[in-house]
Amino acid sequence: MKIKFLGATGTVTGSKYLLTHNRKKILVDCGLFQGLKKLRLRNWGEFPVNIGEISAIILTHAHIDHSGYVPRLYREGFRGKIYTTPGTRELCKILLPDSGFLMEEEAMYANKKGFSKHKPALPLFTIEDARDSLSHFRSVPFNKKFELGDGLSFEFKNAGHILGSAHLIITDGNKSITFSGDIGRSNDPLLLPPEPPSETDYLVIESTYGNRIHSDLDPAEELLRVVERTIKRGGTVLIPAFAVGRSQAILYYLSKLKQQNKLPDVPIFLNSPMAQDVTDLYCHYGSNQKLSSEELQTVCYLADYVTSADDSKKLNYDVSPKIIISASGMITGGRVVHHLKAFGPDEKSTILFTGYQATGTRGQAILSGKKSIKIHGEYIEINAEVAYLDSLSAHADQKELLEWAKKFKTPPQKTFITHGEEQSSEVLKELLISELDLDCVKPQYLDEFEL
Repeated sequence: MKIKFLGATGTVTGSKYLLTHNRKKILVDCGLFQGLKKLRLRNWGEFPVNIGEISAIILTHAHIDHSGYVPRLYREGFRGKIYTTPGTRELCKILLPDSGFLMEEEAMYANKKGFSKHKPALPLFTIEDARDSLSHFRSVPFNKKFELGDGLSFEFKNAGHILGSAHLIITDGNKSITFSGDIGRSNDPLLLPPEPPSETDYLVIESTYGNRIHSDLDPAEELLRVVERTIKRGGTVLIPAFAVGRSQAILYYLSKLKQQNKLPDVPIFLNSPMAQDVTDLYCHYGSNQKLSSEELQTVCYLADYVTSADDSKKLNYDVSPKIIISASGMITGGRVVHHLKAFGPDEKSTILFTGYQATGTRGQAILSGKKSIKIHGEYIEINAEVAYLDSLSAHADQKELLEWAKKFKTPPQKTFITHGEEQSSEVLKELLISELDLDCVKPQYLDEFEL
């Protein structure tokens, strides 16, 4: 077997790993590059592998940085099968068409306003591309060995990151390789903890928070403090949130505070059609979840769902205190961008980040202290309070990644550190070497290794 790294090297985005066994080529994850322009341009460039030679795709989970390039690959001619857990397939039915819709909408807006350098601006893929690609998805349950042919087989294990998320073991009957996907947390409020890894010869491990330890403060109490001080000064709490996992966790903590009669009496809006659909899915899908159906229903009916674009715009002119949860989580697109234009300049309001902000995104720029952010060709002043709750992260931190890797009874022959910014990956690499005595390498883009 050989592995080639087509993404998630020196970045948390664009996860793609090409595994070659004899004549069979398997693409593990098929994510979009996000953040820095030099990364985003890879989405538009020629794919580094002959698409016609790819036998199948296996997705660890549905987040766009792991699944979002599937419709583009389909548009370019891929017609093989795409294997996922049942939960990931259900989420991709929501996320991929929504991404296509947003890309078409943003291209139309750019053409209307004339701020794009491209004439005309075109979407990377369309909603039709996304819907058509879904016909190639096939569900494989957790903990069931699936034969790919030519001696290859794989198995999904629960990763505890989002609904349906998995770490993945692939074997040719002689050697095996494990892809961690994104490892979740042992104390996630909604999901069961990650399963321990099985024995493996090679390991590809994420390093999103390889240099960070999450806060052990109570997320609900941290959230309450931000809400209270913002509402007291008459402002709006704007929460850019990932539609999958994070939006539902925020709703859970807000519902918990409301049940305890701690939450100020202000309206709560969930303004992301995708997050609304995902929340409904969480509430009706039992796989790898902790909450009872009654608890899930409380979460589902907490917020007012904003469905139309007109109602979304009305929120921007409403000066009364409120909480708005809106995608995307890194403010790279979606309705939250328009809310930022409205509430970013407002000193009374707060922009509350609750998840990872990749380099080159608007979210990362705001968190780093930038006071002026470019949106739709113009610069918007950021006068609002900027807050960050890392206790809400759905990613394992440094300590949790090490604990997960320690559960191998026999160390892998080689461990590849991916899915992290340079410093994060380097710190985790050194710890895996010093504490677990692992043979580690931090691959670069398009590096290839014989297994």
